[in-house]
Amino acid sequence: MSLPVAFSEASSTSHPLAPYGWDDAWEAEFVAYATRGLLPGRVVRVDRGQCDVVTPGGMVRADTEFVVPRDPLKVVCTGDWVAVDPGGDPRYVRTLLPRRTAFVRSTSSKRSEGQILAANVDHAIIAVPLAVELDLGRIERFLALAWESGAQPLVVLTKADLVPDPTGLSYLVEDVGTTAPGVQVLAVSAATGEGVDVLSAVVSGSTSVLLGVSGAGKSTLANALLGEDVMEVRATREVDGKGRHTTTTRNLLVLPGGGVLIDTPGLRGVGLWDAGQGVGQVFAEIEELAEGCRFHDCAHGSEPGCAVLAALEDGSLPERRLESYRKLLRENQRIVAKTDARLRAEIRRDWRLKGAEGRAAMEAKRGRIR
Repeated sequence: MSLPVAFSEASSTSHPLAPYGWDDAWEAEFVAYATRGLLPGRVVRVDRGQCDVVTPGGMVRADTEFVVPRDPLKVVCTGDWVAVDPGGDPRYVRTLLPRRTAFVRSTSSKRSEGQILAANVDHAIIAVPLAVELDLGRIERFLALAWESGAQPLVVLTKADLVPDPTGLSYLVEDVGTTAPGVQVLAVSAATGEGVDVLSAVVSGSTSVLLGVSGAGKSTLANALLGEDVMEVRATREVDGKGRHTTTTRNLLVLPGGGVLIDTPGLRGVGLWDAGQGVGQVFAEIEELAEGCRFHDCAHGSEPGCAVLAALEDGSLPERRLESYRKLLRENQRIVAKTDARLRAEIRRDWRLKGAEGRAAMEAKRGRIR
């Protein structure tokens, strides 16, 4: 489905929910629920089976009891558009409107369930602090999830004032840019205001989610975008740049320049969840090289005529990029296999085939030695 990058101008002057992203497409989607007397609303916060929903009549507290499915990816989430009861005590969310996008990661549980962090997002802002050494692998992981969600990723290097040398800062931006093809990279300092106006212009008139690890400066950045101290800020440790979670829930906030921002708690784990296409987009140059391999199923290991290995050998492809690509592909395959029986069978068959090839090679080697 095509994604509107800005809110409808017609809706912006005619509907009380327009500041929260309501547009003509959502209006059309809601017609069936309006005939049942339900009210449209957007979820601005979820907490213990209840949620705060902004409706044409104002903010209401609603119970999510009627939309508690077995699928954890279909629970009510910040950013969702919903249909709620017009009155009553308690009020209930009766249904979710189909999501345009959804940012999902895998949980750390043994069941490997997906967890949805934000819905109906246009921009995924990945906050990366310059207070510590850049972790390019983690950035690539965030980018894979962002691309898979359907949103447009944007990498923001926070705390840019800690890198006073303009040349050094430009090199850091360039380094991140090489890991993020097709993604804008901005250096921003909430302390000095550097880059905040550019970021505000990029996200204006859309829904953005702010993502990153604890200590990335997300709450400080959110305050800078909001133009006031709405989110609590805590100090980070100087040793590793980490801090306690300032934000404990995902909150949807209206930006003064138009659009809304979803601030999220710091993420300790960023596991992939069925993000094969996202991984391919992050490593677009490797996928493009792979089209020139002699074999269509080339694993880029030791196959003859491998264009990826040739690029690695001539130095045009950094070894770190290829290793990161392989790592994320393996991780994503494991996650998908846990919920896909056919893929599990294919992986086992592949393991058996490789094992047989390895044993045959060893036997041939022993024969030559004798």
